[in-house]
Amino acid sequence: MITLSEWQQQGKFVSINGQQIFTRCSENCQAPVLLLIHGFPSASWDWEGMWHQLTQHYYVITLDMLGFGFSDKPKAARYLISEQADLYQALLQQLGVSHYHILAHDYGDTVAQELLARQIDGGNNMHIASVCFLNGGLFPETHKPILIQKLLLSPLGPLVSKLINKQKFAANLQHIFGPSTPPTPDVIDTLWQLLNHNNGLSVMHKLIGYMTQRQQNRERWVGAMVNSTIPIKLIAGALDPISGQHMIDHYRQLIPNANITTMPTLGHYPQVEDAQAMTTAYLQFRSRVNEP
Repeated sequence: MITLSEWQQQGKFVSINGQQIFTRCSENCQAPVLLLIHGFPSASWDWEGMWHQLTQHYYVITLDMLGFGFSDKPKAARYLISEQADLYQALLQQLGVSHYHILAHDYGDTVAQELLARQIDGGNNMHIASVCFLNGGLFPETHKPILIQKLLLSPLGPLVSKLINKQKFAANLQHIFGPSTPPTPDVIDTLWQLLNHNNGLSVMHKLIGYMTQRQQNRERWVGAMVNSTIPIKLIAGALDPISGQHMIDHYRQLIPNANITTMPTLGHYPQVEDAQAMTTAYLQFRSRVNEP
């Protein structure tokens, strides 16, 4: 496991739109570009288990979104999905990237859908070559938020965020991981540290607004998957109570020629629960995607 201090040491802060954003890139910048987009309420460290193998094949780029991980967490920000998408595009532009692939999870799925929608809109000189989604709220109608998420979204949100402690956080993680792949104490400790960095708990009730944004933008974000002409893949843990088998079934119904790999024993954090299995499944998908 890559420890949190190692992860931080191997990354760097970049100023984007006036905010300090933590970024991490691998060294093989001549390889095909792979953008990793993390979920809520964690950070780019989620990908640590897949990092070594992925960097053998790709120029891997990731960051902690605004309000997450080591990045700035301003209390006055709106935390719009569109603004998070802007961060990724700004970083790619700074790095001189014009052609890239996406691997996304959870909240990151929604950011990936927005990036995909922008590509369909046209007028963008950066081309997405493929997208792979992990468990996430791809469809607002199949998203089943847990109690803490509902409370954070409610008018009680600011108070609820102050009452979250490590024990409650760990219990919620246990609930959404697969029964046979529970979060280790190290994983719980690391995710809790990331959540608390820069007083992150104080903006959780604002970050959770993505649930409302998904409903408001359903036509745009679901339409981006339906109408896309590039390869799209879903790799998902079936035992996820938030976006598990019920979401997988809905994806199969709505997405033309749906390309799905179901992980029957995994939950909401498949890349943390079984990084090797997820890496293997992703590399199999990419082996069938033609590079330009």
